[in-house]
Amino acid sequence: MRWMRGGWTPAAIVYLVLAIAGLVGTWTFNVIAIVEQRDFLGEWFGSGPSVGSLGVDLGVVAIAAVVFMIAEAARLGMRRVWVYIVVVPFVAMAFGFPLFLCARERHLERDRRHAATQPVS
Repeated sequence: MRWMRGGWTPAAIVYLVLAIAGLVGTWTFNVIAIVEQRDFLGEWFGSGPSVGSLGVDLGVVAIAAVVFMIAEAARLGMRRVWVYIVVVPFVAMAFGFPLFLCARERHLERDRRHAATQPVS
């Protein structure tokens, strides 16, 4: 399939779509908070125990995802993993993590194609 030449597997496309949804979804609310001059972190952690629980839940998942991103990038020999990590606090985990997974899937697909073209010794 021609579209898979660049490593665009169905999984990579799904991850990219999720990254775009995460970017649009989170930044829609972020822009509203900025325009309304809201206390973003204060509201996130100070709006009651259920919102605080959600904040801790997402924070722990974000840390686990960053650790995974670093370890997986090192294991696969992926470069510039720091870009995805910087995206997390400045854009959103809902964008950065699926974007990393998209890049990872494309990297794996390139490795699979490269291995398939190597002669068997």
